[in-house]
Amino acid sequence: MKKIKLYSLSCLLALPVLFAQEPVASEQITEEVSLVQKFTPNVEELTSRLDLQQIMDSGGVILYLLMAMSVVAVMLILVFSVSLRGRRIAPTSFVREIELSLKNGDYEEAVNSCKKNSSPVSAITMTALSYLERAGDDADPELLRQIVEGEGMRQVGRLQSQITYLMDIGVIAPMVGLLGTVMGMLKSFSGVALNMAQARPTVLADGVSQALVTTAAGLFVAIPAMIAYSFFRGRLAKLTANLELVAAEIVTTLVHRKSR
Repeated sequence: MKKIKLYSLSCLLALPVLFAQEPVASEQITEEVSLVQKFTPNVEELTSRLDLQQIMDSGGVILYLLMAMSVVAVMLILVFSVSLRGRRIAPTSFVREIELSLKNGDYEEAVNSCKKNSSPVSAITMTALSYLERAGDDADPELLRQIVEGEGMRQVGRLQSQITYLMDIGVIAPMVGLLGTVMGMLKSFSGVALNMAQARPTVLADGVSQALVTTAAGLFVAIPAMIAYSFFRGRLAKLTANLELVAAEIVTTLVHRKSR
């Protein structure tokens, strides 16, 4: 009984000490929380400030290469948007002028008009007139058709070879991004393998971020390039059909004129 009374008495004596220490502990916790809040930066401000910089640093040289490819793709899209038009391939006013000159037999005027125009129709007409000038009265209508068709195919092939640059960018960009992915993964694993005991999460994070950034950048460049290529390929197919029709009309006019 005495032991129980002494134990209970000691517990009662210890209570004031515990209650006296509790405010001190709470004050320390409050001070620590305030210090953490003071020295911890705002997450939103940090991500908004370092987002672009982190992306550029993570991508490395591969990202700059993809950026250069994207600039080239944008320039090609702008150029093709202007050059692949009906008035650039087969201008209506020029075609009417050429047909009128050929019907009237004024070949010299037709040649002068072709020299002032740089469209594919002008090149086709110049080829036909050059053959007629060389052949003279011995001109073969069938050979004239073949010459005009050959020049038309050459002009169409030249236009098609230009838009294939967009397809090349669309194919190469994902491969460049995949190269950055492989380099990033090698960076991560080599950092762990060389120093297994002191491997830090930042080493893995740097490599993985490079892999993800370059992969995304490669797709970001390739997808618009392939969409633009598909669009210009369809437009070129329509322009090619119109060019073939105009070339056939020019050949028909020349053949009828020579047969008179």
